[in-house]
Amino acid sequence: MKIFLDTADIEEIRIAARWGVLDGVTTNPTLFSKTSGSTYEEVLKEICTITNGPVSAEVVAEDVEGMLSEGRAFAKLAPNIVVKVPMSEEGLEAISRFAEEGIKTNCTLIFTANQGLLAAKAGASLLSPFVGRLDDINQDGMIVIRELVDIVTIHELDSEVLAASIRNPLHMTQAALAGAHIATLPMKVLQQMVHHPLTDSGIKQFRTDWERTREALAAKAGTKTPAA
Repeated sequence: MKIFLDTADIEEIRIAARWGVLDGVTTNPTLFSKTSGSTYEEVLKEICTITNGPVSAEVVAEDVEGMLSEGRAFAKLAPNIVVKVPMSEEGLEAISRFAEEGIKTNCTLIFTANQGLLAAKAGASLLSPFVGRLDDINQDGMIVIRELVDIVTIHELDSEVLAASIRNPLHMTQAALAGAHIATLPMKVLQQMVHHPLTDSGIKQFRTDWERTREALAAKAGTKTPAA
């Protein structure tokens, strides 16, 4: 399963890239609003210099022509830009037209397998079901992941299922077991995946034991009688 970072924070993206686990990035206007000092386009271009993987840039227009205008401008920023389009009647038309122009798309705000099927049929490269938001309303978001993975596989659709709205490490494990091709997650969850109390305490214990051993060896060497 590929791992995308869901952020517009350049430093977070650089860290994940240095770890060797970054396959792409997803952004949206909300994430961009948390940054400062640059335009959305400038941030996108910088992200594309850090990763060669897909970088999702989301349109905010609600009409087809507006989506097309924004998406075409994004696609010109870098070859790995993927235009993020919301699931809607207008969104499906825009996705279809982007596909005709060879522009890759990520259909976002998917909450049912049927929505994902329609997006795949329209030509979306990535299908983004929001598992966390479904969990918030007492629905099992992973059911949509499993159903959509099966649909894409059975019918050999040219789309990948991207588990989005990941809230915790358990979501990541569940998404991987459900067969999601990709999962996108915030930096906080990625860091949580790295750490475990037993790992952290084990590292500390190994270090403590090593220091004690070095001290004991140094003390032993210091008490030896010099050779005659």
